[in-house]
Amino acid sequence: MSGSPDEKDMAFALPESARRLIESPALAHVVSLNPDGSPHVTGVWVGMDGGDIVFASMYAWRKTQNLQQDERVALTIEGDGFHGSGLREYLVVYGTAEVTEGGAFSLLRRLARTYMGQDAQFPPDQLSTLGGYVMRVRIEKIGGVGPWTAGPPGLPEDAQTT
Repeated sequence: MSGSPDEKDMAFALPESARRLIESPALAHVVSLNPDGSPHVTGVWVGMDGGDIVFASMYAWRKTQNLQQDERVALTIEGDGFHGSGLREYLVVYGTAEVTEGGAFSLLRRLARTYMGQDAQFPPDQLSTLGGYVMRVRIEKIGGVGPWTAGPPGLPEDAQTT
């Protein structure tokens, strides 16, 4: 994306195969940038809200602090299938994150049903008064190995990134 206002307002056309993986119980790994520029990686539950990826934290952990300072973010999610190249399928998402206070409890409750089962009651009720933080990732580019990338099996990841 060039960053022009018109392009910035357009939603990324996420392939349905990528959306299914994001909405599955596969753990996502989020990469944010520490204040010194070094990467910080952590595992999170993710879901979709419209065309954006969302995840939450009840507290201002390092990932939250980092994304409040620098909105650039990358996520990876490993799939169950194997690609023709012999690699397990994985999705890489590049984007920008918006951090908002509040709403973490309800988002985590929704995601818990995906990750822990339909009867899950997580976070515990006693945390319901905490606002927490919701991170909303606007998808700018995807890559990885799987049906969401273009090109023949075995093509290097960089060549498959759209």
